[in-house]
Amino acid sequence: MSRPDLSRQSSSPEYWHAETRSDSVVVMNIPGLLSRAREFDIDVSVVVAVPSHAQDPVSASWHELTLEVDGRRQWSRRVPSHNPGESDGLDYHLRLRLEAGQSVRVRALAGCQGSQIRRLLIEARENLSD
Repeated sequence: MSRPDLSRQSSSPEYWHAETRSDSVVVMNIPGLLSRAREFDIDVSVVVAVPSHAQDPVSASWHELTLEVDGRRQWSRRVPSHNPGESDGLDYHLRLRLEAGQSVRVRALAGCQGSQIRRLLIEARENLSD
């Protein structure tokens, strides 16, 4: 996970990144900042490899993505995996405001049947436009 340089000017937006290519859970903790409130655009995505036999009704493949913020489920979706022999995925976007001093824990959980998780990613970009 990358961490921003908090000694830089406050006009530079924060960027946070957490990723795994070998697990079904990724967690990002953004610490509170006492000097000001912040707003983040949070993007979560999962990419799965779909086997070439995925459209066979006996081996129906699916993948799912769940997003939790401070332990509360914000969004969840399960879909059939498409593109046999290729990849498929799910994405979700959330705008999140943190008050001065407030920290947040963002957790993404991925699951699949018949497919294989290739990448699970959370990115948080501070939105400085007012």
